[in-house]
Amino acid sequence: MIKLVAIDLDGTLLNSQKQISEENKRVIQNAKDAGVKVVVCTGRPLMGVAPLLEELNLMDPGDYTVTLNGGLIQKNDTGEILSETIMTVQDVRTVYELTYNLQLSLNVVTAKKVFHVKPDVPAFPSYYQKLNSLLVFEDKHLETFDDRMKINKMVCASENVQHLTSQMGRIPERYHEQYNIIRSGQFLFEFVHKEVSKAAGLKHLGEILNIQTKEMMAIGDEENDLPMIRLVGTGVAMGNATDEVKSAATVTTKSNDEDGVAYAIEKWVLNKR
Repeated sequence: MIKLVAIDLDGTLLNSQKQISEENKRVIQNAKDAGVKVVVCTGRPLMGVAPLLEELNLMDPGDYTVTLNGGLIQKNDTGEILSETIMTVQDVRTVYELTYNLQLSLNVVTAKKVFHVKPDVPAFPSYYQKLNSLLVFEDKHLETFDDRMKINKMVCASENVQHLTSQMGRIPERYHEQYNIIRSGQFLFEFVHKEVSKAAGLKHLGEILNIQTKEMMAIGDEENDLPMIRLVGTGVAMGNATDEVKSAATVTTKSNDEDGVAYAIEKWVLNKR
């Protein structure tokens, strides 16, 4: 029996217009009414998903979200932090030196604000703000970062996908040993703490709720969803997922433009298809 459904946002719950369909809303509400925990599991911070949680009626006591690719677990109604894994300003300095040399602009994400690190790379400006209009952005020179700051993740985002992909492939192995470097969408990749993943966040939430991973379903489409899809009892790849995600998943549902989340929940959780 599936007791918890973890759902990615971009390319999964959100369609190509970045909207949640009425069918997905209806079925998610049915799952919630049936006692299933529905957990949004995303790379975004909570402030970047709060309006979507409101749409889904997931702001009640007992509703949770795994944010920042697993680095933060919070209660939706109060924002109370149940688990947090952070990086330091020294990590920012280390990653900035790398990304600047790779001709990639860097964004530093904290719980309340995103800092666009200056000096940046004018030839390849950051695309992150255009992808996340709900977040609060501020330009900040590298030398002004306070060592006491808590860093949740760092992001390289570019509208030039070819350049982004090429430069990501040039990152030396020693950085992969120090951080989890994950492609979380067509236009961006992220640096997170080595212990951070959607799987780690979901596993920890399961311990809090006394739900085993075999009693979970996870639905996703991109590389950063792979750990949670491999972790759970029922891993679901979207019809529009990458080949790697489809290979790792237990089953494949319809695409994000065909209410694939609703189809998966009705078929494998509510047993109505």
